[in-house]
Order: sequence, then structure tokens, then C-alpha cells
Amino acid sequence: MPAIEFGLDRLLKDPQLRKPLRGRRLALVAHPASVSADLRHALDALSALPELRLSAAFGPQHGLRGDKQDNMVESPDFVDPVHGIPIFSLYGEVRRPTPAMMNRFDVLLIDLQDLGCRIYTFITTLRYLLEAAAEHGKEVWILDRPNPAGRPLEGLLLRPGWESFVGAGPLPMRHGLTMGELAGWFVTTLDLDIECTIIAMHDWAPTTAPGYGWPSEQRSWINPSPNAPNLSMARCYAGTVMLEGTTLSEGRGTTRPLELFGAPDIDAEQLLETMHALAPDWLLGCRLRTCWFEPTFHKHAGKLCQGIQIHVDDAHYQHPRFRPWRLQSLAFKALRQVQPDYPLWRDFPYEYEHERLAIDLINGSPLLREWVDDPAATPADLDAMSSSDEDLWEEERQAFLLY
Repeated sequence: MPAIEFGLDRLLKDPQLRKPLRGRRLALVAHPASVSADLRHALDALSALPELRLSAAFGPQHGLRGDKQDNMVESPDFVDPVHGIPIFSLYGEVRRPTPAMMNRFDVLLIDLQDLGCRIYTFITTLRYLLEAAAEHGKEVWILDRPNPAGRPLEGLLLRPGWESFVGAGPLPMRHGLTMGELAGWFVTTLDLDIECTIIAMHDWAPTTAPGYGWPSEQRSWINPSPNAPNLSMARCYAGTVMLEGTTLSEGRGTTRPLELFGAPDIDAEQLLETMHALAPDWLLGCRLRTCWFEPTFHKHAGKLCQGIQIHVDDAHYQHPRFRPWRLQSLAFKALRQVQPDYPLWRDFPYEYEHERLAIDLINGSPLLREWVDDPAATPADLDAMSSSDEDLWEEERQAFLLY
């Protein structure tokens, strides 16, 4: 298998690629997973190049250092103690860069590892930065990285009027693009007047086993955010992220966040049996196991929970057949059937939204919640809605595929 090179690796390796950056003030957008093949952080690796001048850096949600745990836990601005440059937070007092921040650089380098899911806020930060760069006449370079969820797509498209910090545009939940490809889509669909350069990867193989998007035999996994500890989580996330809008635990406070779900007051065996009875085809490509867990913090902290774990890390995993969004939707529907009055939907401030339900923000409309709560609605009904959206997105994204 050829050695894969991420965008950062290519920039570090090739002086000719860096030549247009000489003599210009550079800013970097990064997080803990913004590392080179030899595991140097992008901030350190780029600062070590004598012909480049970093004048600022930005951290997205969870911070440049990845130290902030959860929804609406903000990061402050600070001065980097090693490099002496300002580190601006895009998840603190602001989520869009201010004019003063934009005046600190000429070219913005964006090196963010994504998870391939619409709700992951690095996508929204990418959009906001592209819009700001267009407004202020700044150039943007995207140092591309793999989509660890690969090319499959799944879920309903975000509906007009449902844009939010967890919904940057009319994407399905699982979009199947890299950050570089998403940048091209944003520039085109938002009609941005901007010079945007994509430093593409070399030899990314999104359909090749065993990684199917993530080069697991070549690169170490580094958390892009605190609750993204491994490839299994990345594969499940387009479904399990919906648990954030429910009263069920998504496994925060355990060692397997966003790979399992449960609560103290459900019957996991009955739930799994009902899921199999309702739509067995939605459970293909993985293995499901009933389990017990006790979160040390977050929902149901200190309480013994029954739940289900999704296993996608062994020989039984079938990447094209695994559909995490349908699987998790089915779990909600099955719970409604066996416990019709279960208080499933969590009403709380979510990503700076105080009026609309979190589950609706996550899904980009109330359609999923309404399907779950309608006793007459069937899996075939949701499949028809989502399949139509998926077909539209499959056609639209073709123009932006780089690999």
C-alpha cells in the first residue's frame, strides 16, 4: 500500500509548494489531531520552517489543545508560551473571527481533522472562516485530511431555516466529503469571492479495507475532540450524535463515548429485540451487544445503565452496509414502541440555541423526531424520505470530489 500523505505532510515536505507563502503573514487553524506523519503538531512543525512566518493561530470548539469537554464549554484567547503568537478562540466570546483577528494575517492555513458528520462543528467553523476571508480579502489554504467515515452518505438534508452552529448548510448527516472537498462546496454554493487553495492528500483510499477512509495501518488516531477517542467512534458518530438531543446516555463519562447508549430505566434486551423486529436491514454491517455501564460524569452519572454497544472494529464490520443514522433512529423508534411515554427528548440549551429542541437542531429539521413520535409512521416512511435526500446529495457532491 502506498504511503499516504496528508495536506500538512505535503506542505512540510515540498519547498516549492510552500514558495507562495514566503514573506507573508500566516495564521493556522488547528486542534490536537493537526499533526504530521511523525506526530509533530502543525503549529510546531510549521514554525520550524525558517521561510514561513506564523503570526497567529486559531482554535475551534474544544480548543487548540483540545482541553474543553462538552457543549458550550468555551476556550479563552491566550498567547502561545513557546511561539509567542496569539491563539484566538473561535469557541469563546465569538464563533466568527473578528476584524481585529483577521488583520493579523495574510493567508489562513486550515488543518482540521473532521469526522465526516454534519453536526461536527469544525465544518461550521470552516464555513465561517471562508466567509470572513472572502469579506476581508484573505487567502485560504486547506491542508486536507481523510474523512474517517469514508464515502458512504446517509441521513436527511438540513432544511432551510434550520442552519445553526451544528448545521452549516444543506448536507446530510453523513456527507462523505473531506474538509478540502467541503471547502470547495462552500465556496461554490455560497458564491464566495475568495482565493482558496486545497493541498490535497496523496494516495488516500476511502474505499479500501481495513480503514475505509482512515489509514489505520499507517497513521495513529489522535482525538480531534475529547470524546472522539478512536475510529469506532468516528464510524458510529453520524448516528450516536443524535443521543445528545435525548435523555439517553451516549456514553460520555465512560471509556467508549458515542459507541454505546442506554439509561437506568430501559430494558436493553427488549429494545434490541424490537429493533430487529422493526427493521433488521438497518442493523447490518456491525454487531450489537447489550451491556451495562455507569457514567462517571454527564447524563446518569453514578447510575448503572442498561444499554447497547455498537461494534464496528472486527472482521464482521461491513463498511458499505453499516448505516449508523438509521440504526440510531431505529433505537428511538423501538423505545417509543416498548415505552410510549418515555421522556426521550432532552430540552436544554444546545450550541447556543435556547428555543428549538436539540434533537431537531441535530437533524436539521423536526422530521426525524416527528417520525419517531408518530405511532403510525414506519421504517419504510423514514427510508423513503432519507433515500430521496441521499440521492440528491449523491448527485450534488460529485462535482466536488477530489479523490
